[in-house]
Amino acid sequence: MATVTFSGIGKVYRDGTRALEDFNLEVPDGEFMVFVGPSGCGKTTALRLVAGLEDITEGEIRIGDEVVNGLHPRKRDVAMVFQNYALYPHMNVYRNIAFALKVRKTPPDEIKRRVEEAARILGLTPELKRKPAQLSGGQRQRVAMGRAIVRDPQVFLMDEPLSNLDAKLRVQMRAEISRIQHELGATTIYVTHDQVEAMTMGDRVAVLRKGELQQVAPPQRLYDRPANLFVASFIGSPEMNLVEARLEQEDGQLVCRLVDQAIEVPPALVADRPALASYAGRTIGLGIRPEQFEDASLVRGDSPGASIRGRVVTTELLGSEVLAHVEVDARPVATQEVREVLEDVDRSRVVDLESETRARRTVLIGRFAIGSRVRAGDDVTMHVDTRRLHFFDLETEAAIGDDADGAAGHPVGATLGS
Repeated sequence: MATVTFSGIGKVYRDGTRALEDFNLEVPDGEFMVFVGPSGCGKTTALRLVAGLEDITEGEIRIGDEVVNGLHPRKRDVAMVFQNYALYPHMNVYRNIAFALKVRKTPPDEIKRRVEEAARILGLTPELKRKPAQLSGGQRQRVAMGRAIVRDPQVFLMDEPLSNLDAKLRVQMRAEISRIQHELGATTIYVTHDQVEAMTMGDRVAVLRKGELQQVAPPQRLYDRPANLFVASFIGSPEMNLVEARLEQEDGQLVCRLVDQAIEVPPALVADRPALASYAGRTIGLGIRPEQFEDASLVRGDSPGASIRGRVVTTELLGSEVLAHVEVDARPVATQEVREVLEDVDRSRVVDLESETRARRTVLIGRFAIGSRVRAGDDVTMHVDTRRLHFFDLETEAAIGDDADGAAGHPVGATLGS
């Protein structure tokens, strides 16, 4: 296996479209790296550049110590798994997996050893004599992975390999691919549009927007400390609630004021984000994850936090929890980054955002315990866990963190720390 290094990579297509801009990233030997972002963000282009399926316009890519810019795809020692399985229908599983080895004129005994080992890892041993038409979608995807595994490449490249599977099978295959990757210890770059897939599979996740890296970090770090509004709104399901709030100093305490309601910022959180104090007197973006809300009637009176009042618009009963959509007096954050994420999910959401902005009212989503009895039309008080609030500069759209500029440690596009 080998390290993959992107250095100053740029990609411009013939029509002038710039797919990647100053892309810098190192994927260490054995790491499972996931590229995620909305359609057209450049994630698949980056993968194809490694494979040699696209020409590099600027910069260089190294696999191990070798610059591969001008190297033919066959000589790069990488194996790619696509979203369409591309299996030979007239060949059984054994012959499909063995095909690339036969083309290379690998000795028959070595082919047999590699195919049987790949089949063991993938749970395909009982299926080796069957043809693709006799297999399930998940089994076909395993066969496609088997063809990559037997080649024993330096790098595995996977381009949305689960997109053609149904929801239940996707969940199963996510776990399978993670298990296989860790068993092989293989350097892997995995592209997906699904942020849940990215968060559950990657050792680290690279979030892209318009050809630029927004943040690269382990999944939990992305969730807990998003670098900017784009990452904050893209990572999480349901997404982070984002409202405008005026940050004020009241009796030595920082307070986020939403029209006629206020949320006190805990001193420990202020200490963790020293730059926050310099925003007193300014309007900022306040981020609250759905799980930070609870039906106040279910919370002990001495629980630390704050309260927000609102009216329930609708509820979703999910068996183990209740998703409550609660309208409050607050202006939603409606920056270009947030609009892009909403449009990628569902264009009608952008229309809802415009309506909320005009009305200066925002629908917040809270994850309530199943014991909550709130229903549409009810007035409700929500308890807010204020220990994990998020704060954003509305001009730069960067997280207000612990540095003088108020960014989360790095400028947007170069946030590569873990």
